[in-house]
Amino acid sequence: MSTERPVFAGLDTLRAVASVAVVATHTCFWSGFYSHGTLGVATHRLEIGVPIFFVLSGFLLSYPYLASLRTSTQHDRAQRYALKRVARIAPVYVVTVVLALALLDQGPGWSESRWVANLLMYDYYLAENLPHGLGQMWSLYVEVAFYAALPILMWVAGRAVGGRWRPGVLLALVASMVALGAVWVLADGSQKALPGYLPWFGVGIAMAIVHLALRDAPGPRLSRLPVRVLRSLAAAPGVCWLSAAAVFLLASTPLTGPASLEARSTGEMFMRVVLYALVAGLVVLPSVFGPTDSRYALAMARPWARHLGHISYSLFCIHIVVLELLAPALGFTLFASNPVALFVVVLTISLVAAELLYRFVEKPVIDLVHRGRRHQRDSSTPTRTSTAA
Repeated sequence: MSTERPVFAGLDTLRAVASVAVVATHTCFWSGFYSHGTLGVATHRLEIGVPIFFVLSGFLLSYPYLASLRTSTQHDRAQRYALKRVARIAPVYVVTVVLALALLDQGPGWSESRWVANLLMYDYYLAENLPHGLGQMWSLYVEVAFYAALPILMWVAGRAVGGRWRPGVLLALVASMVALGAVWVLADGSQKALPGYLPWFGVGIAMAIVHLALRDAPGPRLSRLPVRVLRSLAAAPGVCWLSAAAVFLLASTPLTGPASLEARSTGEMFMRVVLYALVAGLVVLPSVFGPTDSRYALAMARPWARHLGHISYSLFCIHIVVLELLAPALGFTLFASNPVALFVVVLTISLVAAELLYRFVEKPVIDLVHRGRRHQRDSSTPTRTSTAA
């Protein structure tokens, strides 16, 4: 039974795709393009970048826990897991919050206590609106809630299967979690809390279970027909993306609500969750289950594309600060600007800012954590005494 963790190179590139989609939807809103017919609605639905992020998080973060269950090995302890998550998100987030609150006019009624609320990531749950420059952070707060819940979810799953690798039972548990999320959406249309987004994370967790179940012939197997269909679909990335585009067009209809900041009805929120889960799952599928030597896989694994994925978190964090700070200074007018020109300008400047944040803030902290782990592992290895001496 293989214990080596595979590398999913294409997922880095998908992070870049998701982050660019988020930049596009925000610049189109700022330019006033949402009201321009069907195409305007479609640019609003580019918020699909967030579900893609959530599916990727569900897959990548649950994978080590599930792999340890499959091989009966130890995964990271809770402290180590928490340290890695904090090192991954906190440094760039804090820099972005400081820049947004220090450089952007937050309007009347602003209180100093909201500095603390935003730095500690609980302003989203108390205030009606997030501060200027930080509106995109709602999804990060949901991610953080998932980070906190994941070890508990994996512990419950492990107990439910008696510490044994039973992929069928695990998939049933994920299906229950997804159903709980769907019921939550129907019961609570505001969809601020984590349960309303469990279907998106659940798609990623289900992919991790299936991928691990298919790695070795021995042990419990999944039903052959669904597996055959899954592999055939993953081997045809064009079909996956075309199918995702078709579902995306369906999501661009009134089924998922208006193309504005207006509140959606419960039914519209439910359709949004379902259709976005389908789109995100379809675009992730080829990079998880498809052949690694195909033209598609090689294109998705190109170093420059993966590097854009590496800086995608910094891009996600900083782009609205760039938009709100520089767009007016460069002559763009709120709700009356060329959306393409605004997108190109904001994306270009934001990529430069993201590269700087990645090189001088994000990566040094992550490297420090990994160096500490290697040093701890090396120091715990007994030193052999030379018998020749």
